[in-house]
Formats: sequence, C-alpha cells, structure tokens
Amino acid sequence: MKKPSWYYLLLLILAGEAVFILPFVLPRIFRPTVLEVFQLDNVQIGLCFSIYGLIAVPSYLLGGPLADKFPPRKLIAVALWLTALGGLVYASYPSLGTLQLLYGYWGFTTIFLFWAPMIKATRVWGGDAAQGKAFGFLDGGRGLTGFLFGLLGVFIFSLFLVGEVAEASLEQRQEAFTYVIYVAAAIIVLIGILVWGFMKAGVNEKEILVERITFKEIRTVLRLPSVWLLMVIILCAYVGYKITDVISQFANEVMGYDQVQSAQVGTFLQFLRPTTGILVGLIVDRFKITFWLFLSLVLCVVAGLLFATGIVAPSTTLLFFLSVTIVGVGVYAARALYFGVMKEGRIPLVLTGTAVGLISLIGYTPDIFAGPAYGYFLDTHPGQEGHQYVFWMLTGFSTVGAVTAFIYYRIYGKSTS
Repeated sequence: MKKPSWYYLLLLILAGEAVFILPFVLPRIFRPTVLEVFQLDNVQIGLCFSIYGLIAVPSYLLGGPLADKFPPRKLIAVALWLTALGGLVYASYPSLGTLQLLYGYWGFTTIFLFWAPMIKATRVWGGDAAQGKAFGFLDGGRGLTGFLFGLLGVFIFSLFLVGEVAEASLEQRQEAFTYVIYVAAAIIVLIGILVWGFMKAGVNEKEILVERITFKEIRTVLRLPSVWLLMVIILCAYVGYKITDVISQFANEVMGYDQVQSAQVGTFLQFLRPTTGILVGLIVDRFKITFWLFLSLVLCVVAGLLFATGIVAPSTTLLFFLSVTIVGVGVYAARALYFGVMKEGRIPLVLTGTAVGLISLIGYTPDIFAGPAYGYFLDTHPGQEGHQYVFWMLTGFSTVGAVTAFIYYRIYGKSTS
C-alpha cells in the first residue's frame, strides 16, 4: 500500500488535538479560571471528568471494531462536528448537572467515533519502518496544536478582559472566556470539514478494513501478551497525563502566580509536548522503541518525587520549572510511544481498532478515577500538602508502569521498529 502524504498526517494531528480542546485543553490551561467562572470546586470538576470517563471507557471498547469497518476520516470528521456542537452548551455556563451531562456527551463523541480511527490512521501512515516517527509526530503535533490553542486562548481571554485580571468581576471573566470557547468550537468545525474532504490521498481504504468483526478476531487479539501489558502501561502513563491538569493550579496556589501567569505555565507545559513528541519521532526509530518507553516512565517517577517530597516551593522558581520540564518530557514521551510499540507486540494492522478498543478499556480508566482522586486531595488538604499527595499518586503509578514497560522491552525488545 502506498504511504499516505504528509498532509494526511497534518490533518490527523490537527484533528487529534482539536477534538479534546473543549473538554480538556481549556480546563488544563485555564484551570483556576474554569473553576471560578463555572463556580466549581476541585471535586466537582473531577466528577465531570469521571462522568466523561464512565461513558468513554465502554466507548473505547465498542468504538474499536467500528474503526476496522469504516474509513477513519469519516468517523473522525463526524466526531469533530458533534464535539464542537457541545461548545454551545459549554458557553452558556450551565448548572453542575448539565455540565456533567455535557461531559458524558463528550465522552461519547471524542472516543466512540474518534479514538481508534485516529490510532489506526497513524499506524497506516507509519507503515513498516516509521511507527516511532508516526506516533511521535502525532503526539508532538497534537501538543503543538494544543500549545497554539493555548496561546490563542490566553490572547483572546486577555483581549476581552476589561482592566486588571485581579480586579475583573465574575461576569467580565465569563464574558472573556465565552469568546475563547466560541473560537475553539469554530476551529474544530473547520478542521472536521478539511478531514472529510482531504484526509484520503494515497490510501486505499478497502485494504485497511474488514467486512465484519467476529469473536474470532477478538479472541485473536486477547491472546497476545502485548495487549495485556499495554493495558497496564497505558493506565499508569495516563494517570501521569491526567495529573498534568493540576500544574497550572500548582503555579497559582503554591507558587503564588495570578490567573494569567498560571495559564502561561499551563501553556509552557503544552509547549513541552510538541518538543518532546517531535524529538522522539525523529530519533526513536533508530533505537529500540520499547526501551525508550521504559525510560519515559522512569522520568515520570523522578518528576513525581521532586513534587511529592515538597522540594519544589515558592522560593525555588528554577527548580519548579525544571520539575515541570521533567514531568512534561516523561509524560509526553510515554504518550508518544505507548501505541507506537504495537508493531513490536505483533498486533495485526487490520485489527488495530479492535486491539485499541480492548487496550483502552483498561488503559483509560483514569478518566473515571483520577479527577475525583486528586480533587479530593486538593480540597481536603489545601495548599502544597494536597499537591504533594497528588504527586505521590503520580510516583506510585509511574513506578508500576516503568516495571511493566521493562517487561515489555524484555519480551519484544529484540525486534526493531
């Protein structure tokens, strides 16, 4: 099969981050602002993420086989349009109950129709020799997209916020943030149109699809040790990714930064994602991709300890940014690599969607429990103490993930990408 063009990957990258802008990227970059304008505490916003996870987890399983039956570009485009539609509800600053329903809706639109098609399309682009490049560029490019959305969001928020940040009323903050939501939703719709029309060049869609998925194919996938190991690796790495949501809040509550400054810290974290992903994509195919996955989780352990032990404090600005850098590199390298090792794990390309659905059923359960867990720590133990508990959580999960990744390397590391 002819390798798809570079703009196939570019559209995949744009879509891959755009679909998560409303439910996750904006709350990550603007967490203190989101808590204020929606009048939420940490547990309440964590419960919204849990409702998302409760819908998303079965959607991973049910949507996986869908990606093996229908062209990825069509599923991705519809997912983008439906997700953007939810922005209209989001911009109305609904009640907590309605907000939870909205997150459940997003759990369906961003996962059932989107996740497995994105992973499968990335494997198709990578071919036999460039899986590390494909997934590294995908996550790095998604990070760059998130970073640019972050810069645009901070610019729009600052532009429409009247007067000084600290002096602005709740209504003024809501009005400014509404513009951020509307611009994001419009861009998501546009990307969906581009994906539907142009993300097909160089791909014979019939070659990557099956007529129907039966229990035979599911049993074939479940017999692979790599599938079970990836369930644990992704679960542990994803806990780390979810915990990056609190970095901007740490900057606000522990380091003493205002809302714009803390959003800038969140945007800096987003900048680390493209840098890490692109560097990983450029170099990892020359080495053992499975070993690099192990090293990325070791970095997460180191970063977790730096924050958890309380070494990072308001007087240690340089150490704070160093620790943010380490946690960002570790988390984003793991994200760039954990689906990139599917080829080494001998998972058939044609059954990628089914495998991704089964792996994600366990791997992305942090969508259910991570938000309420760190929300509980932050609300029950205000200030630095609560954040230390959150990062002990990161340290524990990352340690389990690193051990499992080392086992994966020992089993499959002899093969090269």
